[in-house]
Amino acid sequence: MHMMVSRPEQWVKPMAVAGANQYTFHLEATENPGALIKDIRENGMKVGLAIKPGTTVEYLAPWANQIDMALVMTVEPGFGGQKFMEDMMPKVHWLRTQFPSLDIEVDGGVGPDTIHKCAEAGANMIVSGSAIMRSEDPRSVISLLRSVCSEAAQKRCLDR
Repeated sequence: MHMMVSRPEQWVKPMAVAGANQYTFHLEATENPGALIKDIRENGMKVGLAIKPGTTVEYLAPWANQIDMALVMTVEPGFGGQKFMEDMMPKVHWLRTQFPSLDIEVDGGVGPDTIHKCAEAGANMIVSGSAIMRSEDPRSVISLLRSVCSEAAQKRCLDR
């Protein structure tokens, strides 16, 4: 679950009861990330931590060893079809360099034209809505996104 809500604390238990296995919240939406991370874990879910484009990646860093996934928003949260913000890729690269085993997700404007930038920067999890849903061949788009990410991850492993 990617919870784009204020007061994400109030939704942890209901989402766990509903069967969610991962709860991603926005760092900007809570005043006590540590307590929220603990609550998510105690409710049997993995923890994802998202940052909006205007938030520095260093703000996420203190929590990186306590989470399962970092989500770098590549658009302003709220609605689909926005243009991919390439200037978010240094955040992804920095996270990959500092936390090599962390799952890093990008969300917003990701499709066949932007996936290479995401994968090369270090993203290994992709959210792609409009590029898939508006495609005449969604299967081929999904296949391309997967293969580009897999190839980049394999290259990173070989480069180590």
